[in-house]
Amino acid sequence: LHFPPLQMLSLVSQSAAFSAPATPARAAVQMMDVSGLEAQASKLNPVVGYFDPLKLGEGEFWGDSNAATIGFLRESEIKHGRVAMAGFVGYIVHANDIRFPFDKIATSVPTGLAPQAVWDAIPEAAKWQIILTIGFFEFWRENSYVLEAEGEKHYMRGGKPGYFPTFDALPHPVPFNLFDPFKLSKSASPEKKASGLLKEINNGRLAMIGLFGFLSESQVPGSVPALTGIVRPYDGEIMGPFTADFSIF
Repeated sequence: LHFPPLQMLSLVSQSAAFSAPATPARAAVQMMDVSGLEAQASKLNPVVGYFDPLKLGEGEFWGDSNAATIGFLRESEIKHGRVAMAGFVGYIVHANDIRFPFDKIATSVPTGLAPQAVWDAIPEAAKWQIILTIGFFEFWRENSYVLEAEGEKHYMRGGKPGYFPTFDALPHPVPFNLFDPFKLSKSASPEKKASGLLKEINNGRLAMIGLFGFLSESQVPGSVPALTGIVRPYDGEIMGPFTADFSIF
């Protein structure tokens, strides 16, 4: 077969255009310096402002840059705040003996226990399930391949602190993504998203304080007067959650 030069050029161009892989749009760099932390702190709490007595915001963790360290600190606060918000709600649920009837493990645990004692009472297999699920979330969040597939970067390399990737890359279908499963913020303006992030950080800080209030009162009755007589006492080891019947070694 013989094709004229112009027809050959047309075929090659069409083939190249057809086979070119689609690349996701790269996320804007989100690196922040100390002045950025100070500005954000004034938005979060104008009364307290920037409070860093240990000078962590000026550090260079693991020999990395200060910008990378700030990215790590921002991600850590957002992550701990989210865990604390979930833990705060979970503590209240267990403290009120709320059980889902379809959960045979939960319904097998006696009622009237402190939430920490509920953890002690569940089977070892259930604890492993919880720990491994959390471990998978950590692996997925830190995975550079998954982040790059979505046009994102690691939070210590200019990525967005608090961003959690979708589960689209998983071979097994997942009904919902962990972050914004119902796409409520998909069409939100940048201003609304920025305001939502500030609210999330403040709510996370409050949840961390509230959760530690629960733990303190349960361990030392009367240590939090507002919770005296409300929080069930617990005489186990709060900071050693594997000492009851779940030991790694």
